[in-house]
Amino acid sequence: MIESALVEFGIQANLCRIEPLVSGLINRTWKVKCGKDTFILQQINDNIFKHPFKIADNIKRINIYLNRHNPDYLFVSPLESLAKMELVHLENEGYFRLFPFIVGSHTINIVSSPEQAFEAAFQFGRFTHLLSGFDAGSLNTTIPDFHNLSLRYAQYENSLRTGNPNRIKTAKHLIDELKAYTSILTVFEKIQIDPHIKKRVMHHDTKISNVLFNDSEKGIAVIDLDTVMPGYFISDVGDMMRTYLSPANEEEKDFSKIEIRDDYFRAIVRGYLSNMGDELTEAEQELILYSGQFIIYMQAIRFLADYFNNDTYYGVTYEDNNLVRAGNQITLLKELNKKSILLNAIIQDELKAQGL
Repeated sequence: MIESALVEFGIQANLCRIEPLVSGLINRTWKVKCGKDTFILQQINDNIFKHPFKIADNIKRINIYLNRHNPDYLFVSPLESLAKMELVHLENEGYFRLFPFIVGSHTINIVSSPEQAFEAAFQFGRFTHLLSGFDAGSLNTTIPDFHNLSLRYAQYENSLRTGNPNRIKTAKHLIDELKAYTSILTVFEKIQIDPHIKKRVMHHDTKISNVLFNDSEKGIAVIDLDTVMPGYFISDVGDMMRTYLSPANEEEKDFSKIEIRDDYFRAIVRGYLSNMGDELTEAEQELILYSGQFIIYMQAIRFLADYFNNDTYYGVTYEDNNLVRAGNQITLLKELNKKSILLNAIIQDELKAQGL
């Protein structure tokens, strides 16, 4: 399979050292070193991304725009195959693309300092800012309704009606807790009709591993562009809050380890506003803290719905894995809300620092 894919790019696998990379959760990725040249080969998971050529089209459109308007920006786009294609389809083997390996770059999987959080937020903000003149509506939607909270809530309600009754009974305490946060859904429904809240080119998957760092630990580029599509800024900022703020990730069973780190929150806000401060409307500025509430709440109901549906979407490693994940995210949401006064003060400080 790998050999056949590499041939499409004019590379002989027997002359290369090929190493699997395990950081990605969806696509399969290999590092390919051939003499002095190093590449990243990736197979797209077309069970998740139903139309891979739409992804390729999005990346190509963005690449053309950035080359024209910001040629110095490091945008890691796929290399062309011998047939002048950025994406290769092999019958019965899947969809493949080849990227150049950026020498002197590396990724990290866990945010371990506010400085890293700042660098990531700066890079994701810069990405959207540089594309402010790009017509977001011209992009393909690679995962329909990916961050559509209205739909996710409807799916959750359906799981309550048709899901595993024993699991629903087990999770009654979490069901009751989620009822207290339906105002998050109400705000989202208002966002969708508010003309002051814009749709932009958003990344939609802003975990730290989707940023390239250089040897000086400075962010240099964003990667993994499969979910780049039109969306609201709350998706990117919210996902950073969900994945950077607590030292405990979504798999942690000991909820006492879940906390909101104020310095990481400030780093996210400062980094993002450094590029997006002038872009955000006043209505959007008021939604900065909401961003975290939005994504965390949505992830909680998605985990719980999947638990009720007998774990048909998220991979699990033990019986109540999705139940624990849902409880974990509800705890994270509660911790975020407990600090809302302090966190909103931090937001106001950073807005003032940007002259906003």
